[in-house]
Formats: sequence, structure tokens, C-alpha cells
Amino acid sequence: MRILVFSDHFYPEPSAPAAHVFERAKKWVEMGHDVTVICSAPNFPEGKVYDGYTNAWRTVEDLSGVRVVRVKTYVTVNEGTFRRTLDYCSYSLSSSFFSLFEQRPDVILSTSPHLFIPVAGVFAAMSRRVPHVFEIRDLWPASLVATGAMSRSRILQGLEKLELWLYRRSERVMTLTPSFKRDLVSRGVSDGKIDVVVNGANLDLFRPMEVKDAEIVSRYGLEDRFVVGYLGTIGLAHGLENVVAAAEHLRDTDVCFFFVGVGAAKRTLEEMVAKKGLSNVVFAPRQLKEDMPRFWSVCDLSLIHLKDDPVFGTVIPSKIFESMAVGVAALYCVPRGDGSDIVEKHQTGLVVPPMNPEKLAEAVMSLRNDEALRRKFAESSKAAAGKFSRHKQAEASLAVLRQAAEEYGSSQ
Repeated sequence: MRILVFSDHFYPEPSAPAAHVFERAKKWVEMGHDVTVICSAPNFPEGKVYDGYTNAWRTVEDLSGVRVVRVKTYVTVNEGTFRRTLDYCSYSLSSSFFSLFEQRPDVILSTSPHLFIPVAGVFAAMSRRVPHVFEIRDLWPASLVATGAMSRSRILQGLEKLELWLYRRSERVMTLTPSFKRDLVSRGVSDGKIDVVVNGANLDLFRPMEVKDAEIVSRYGLEDRFVVGYLGTIGLAHGLENVVAAAEHLRDTDVCFFFVGVGAAKRTLEEMVAKKGLSNVVFAPRQLKEDMPRFWSVCDLSLIHLKDDPVFGTVIPSKIFESMAVGVAALYCVPRGDGSDIVEKHQTGLVVPPMNPEKLAEAVMSLRNDEALRRKFAESSKAAAGKFSRHKQAEASLAVLRQAAEEYGSSQ
């Protein structure tokens, strides 16, 4: 098949969607398919175009057999609703226009979170008379309310109407969690057009490491420390001020919270840590995806954290699968839902009430002092990782694209 993918973020950006889209696209190429991705110049989340790239009207490159078309967008830091909306709209307009110059695909896939991506995808599908598949990584715009980025308003109601229109205009809708599907069905989207394809990890990259990376340990002063690692975007949705509060409870222990990444909330967290004089919270900058296993190697526990809002009970954070792949026990501090079900079913860690620093501190010390339980969770994680591989996810999502193409063809 010839597959055209719309994704605002793409490699080498460090976000989960960027890695997810690239790794899956590579798998499709390995399976013999032609894949083109239309994306922006890499700039997330600092809002600065990466070295070696330009924010040009259109550039084309080949990455591991994936044809990558980068289009001009309004580049801004991942902060502020107005500027980010300009970014989203500019991507939608540029990608829609330049998609007209691409060879006619067999199917188009748009991957969220924000709705301006599938707007471009639906426009392209209608223009080229091909099926469109809408992949939902996040219940947007509901997540905007959950993070406090937007309140209930006529604008939000308009976005919700747009969301439902995009579902109707898509041949199939692919969700990353069962909860997403239930939400869509409750709002009138046909159950028969929704597929659930759960995320996974790149097991070729993420694998257990027997010893801690000595250079990372030395560089960040982690010697003789019990390291709780939070590796990923430090955003508004994650509620990581709760972790700083837990670190304050544990300031007289050998526990160290290790943040690796960037995001809209990082500066605020650094200021909180400095104000409280905490030496047991360490920050590392954004890293290349291929270097992340070295940082995972120094972690005694993996921290998965989101705010206490029912919307976040519907998500399955990708950190679950990476910590499984590297064989590290997890602390899952997210509202109960599909993600906590996976953690408990496969016995990969402890589920902790979100936004409760005392409970988080207690859970950390519980696992700090129980090496046997940590080892049990680690072994269970390694055993479960194969059930959530990127290869399996690529096969399952490809089946959805094939079905969309067949259904569209039979309806013409």
C-alpha cells in the first residue's frame, strides 16, 4: 500500500508521538509498503528549529526508507494557548496544501493529539478521494480542560463539534485505549468503525541493561542513590509539582528523583526545587531517543505521573511500555483506568493515588526497602514487554488501514 501520514511531530523530536510515528512507519516500510510522512521542521518543545534543519516551505528527506516531507509552520515554544494554536493552524494549512503535490495514496492516516492534524488529513482525503483513518492519541479537546489550558466556552463547544465531524468523515477511527473507544461510542460514534490498537515500545532499542551507565551516574551525581526516574515530557498535564513535594518528604534519605526531558512545566519545577533547597531532585536536558536506554539504566524505579483528572484515567502512557522493555519496576501515579489495569494485570509495579505526595513518598520507600518485590516487578515487566512491541502495534494498525481501504473501495 501507499500510505500518507499526517503528523505534526516527527523524529528527531523527543515526544512520544514523534517516536511512535517514525518507528511504526519504519516497520511498514520493512513490510514492503511505501510511506510518506508530512510533518514540521523539528522544533518541539523549545520552539527552536534543530541544527541541520530549516523551517522552509517544503523539504524532502529519506529516513530509513520513510519519505519525510517537512513543511513550513509557525514555530513557537510549547507554551501559551494562542501561540500554540497558531502553530497548529499553520501546520494544518501547509500540510494540506503540499499534500496535493504528493502521489495519490491508497489511504491517509492522521495521528492526533490536536484536531488540526486530522483537519488536514480529511481535506487531503476528500481532495484525492481516498479513505481517511483518524488515530486518537488523546481525547482532545477534553484534555485541554483537564490541564487547565481551556475552560468551558463556546470555543470549546465548537472544537467538540469539529471533533465529531472529523470522526464522521473518517472511514475508520483508531484509538490507543479501550476508554477512548467507550467515550466515542457514548457520544454517538459508531462502534463498528472504531478499532483499539494499544501502544507499545521499540524492543530493538529498549532492553534490560544489567549495570548502570557509569558516565551518566557520574555526570549527574547519582552515586549511592536510589534513583526514581521520570523520563519524558515535563508538561502541564503531568502534575509533577506533586513529585517535588514528595521529594521534600524524602530529603533526608538516599532517594533521588531524576527528571530527563523538557516541557512547559520544567522551568517552574526547577524554581520550586531551588526555592526548597532540594538536593534530591536532579534535572537532565532533552536527549536523543537512541540515548535514552543509557538513562533508563540508572533508574531503580520508573515514575509514571499525570494529574488527578478523570480524563487521564482514559490514557495509557507510553512510559508504561518503555519501563517494561527495560525491566524497571514502575510507580504508576495516574487516575485508575486502562493504564493501571495493565500495571496490575502484569504485576509490573505499584499503583499510587495521584497528587498525593505522602502516598508517593511511602510507595517509593516501600519499594526502596523491598528489593525482592522490586525484582519481582522487574522480571514481570520483562516478561510482559513482548506483548506490547512496536512490531505488533505496526501489524495491528496496518490491518486497520487495509480495512479502511477495502471498505472505501467497496462503497464507491
